[in-house]
Amino acid sequence: MRILAPFLLVVALALLAWASTAFLHLNLLFGVIIPYAAFALFVVGFAIRVMRWGASAVPFRITTTCGQQKSLPWVRQAKLDNPSSYAGVAGRMLLEVLFFRSLFRNSKAEKRDEKLGYGSAKWLWLGALAFHWSMLIIVVRHFRLFLDPVPELIGVIEGADSVLQIGIPLLYITDVVIVGALTFLFLRRVVLPRIRFVSLSIDYFPLFLLLGIALTGIVLRYGVRVDVTGVKEVAMGLVSFSPVAPEGIEPLLFAHLFLVCALIVYFPWSKLMHAPGVFFSPTRNLANNSRMVRHVNPWNYDVKVHTYAEYEQDFGEKMRKVGLPLDSE
Repeated sequence: MRILAPFLLVVALALLAWASTAFLHLNLLFGVIIPYAAFALFVVGFAIRVMRWGASAVPFRITTTCGQQKSLPWVRQAKLDNPSSYAGVAGRMLLEVLFFRSLFRNSKAEKRDEKLGYGSAKWLWLGALAFHWSMLIIVVRHFRLFLDPVPELIGVIEGADSVLQIGIPLLYITDVVIVGALTFLFLRRVVLPRIRFVSLSIDYFPLFLLLGIALTGIVLRYGVRVDVTGVKEVAMGLVSFSPVAPEGIEPLLFAHLFLVCALIVYFPWSKLMHAPGVFFSPTRNLANNSRMVRHVNPWNYDVKVHTYAEYEQDFGEKMRKVGLPLDSE
C-alpha cells in the first residue's frame, strides 16, 4: 500500500481533471481558478517555511567540516570543504547546488565475510543530477509559453535539447532523460531492501506525481495534437492577470496542468523543499572561522542566578544538621 496508494492518487488526480473538462466542461475551473489558487498557496507555504527557517536560532558555527580547517600557515587548508571565508562558502554552495558535490562523494558500506568494505556509490549522484538538470531545462523551455517575445536564450536551449533531430516534432533529450531518471529513482527505492524498508508513501508520491507530469507532457507533445497558439494565449492571460476562458483545448492538457498545480501546492510542505532549504542550512552557509573570529552568542542575555553563598544562606541550618561543611564557617 505504500506504493499503490500514492500511485492511485496521482492517477485519480489526472482522471479527475481529464473527465471534468472532457465531459463536464469545467475548463474555467481547471484552467484559471485552480492554477491561481495553487500559485497563491505555493507562495504562502514557501514564505512560511522560509520565515520559520530564518527565525531559527543559530548561536554557534555549525559547519560541515570534511577537510583541514585553516590553522597554522604551513598546514594546507581545504578551502572548499572547510572554508574560512564567504568566498569559499559561495564556491562550496555553487558546487553543491549545481553538481551535488557531497552526493558525488557518497560511499556505501557492505559487510563481506567478516570485514566491512567501503565503495563508491555514483549511481544515485548520476540519477539525481540527470533528473534535476532535465527538470531545470524543461521548466526553462516552458517559459516560451509565458513570454512574448520569447528570449533568444530559450531558443538556444531548445535547439541544444533537440540537437539529435529525431522525429517530427523533434525529440527533446530531456524528455527521455527525466523519465529514465525518475524510473531509476523509483526502482532504487523498490529494489534495494534497506531503502525500501525506510521508504514511506510520502517518498513515492512526488516520484509518481513528477512522472505523471512528465508522461502527460510527452503525450501532449508527441501523441496528441494540441493548439499551441491557444495554449499560449491561456498562459499569457494567466501571467498578465487577464485570464482567458480556455475553450476547445485538449482535455489531457488540463490533466497535465492539474498535476503541476498539485505539485506546487505540495512542494512547500514536502521533502522537495530541500531545494531552497540548502541556502538556509547552517551546515552549508557558514564559514568555519572560529579560530580567527570570536563568536558571541546573541541570545546570551543576563539571567538571575542563585550563587552558592546565597544557597548556604538559605539552607545553611539544614546543611549543618546533616554534617555538610559550610564555606561561610
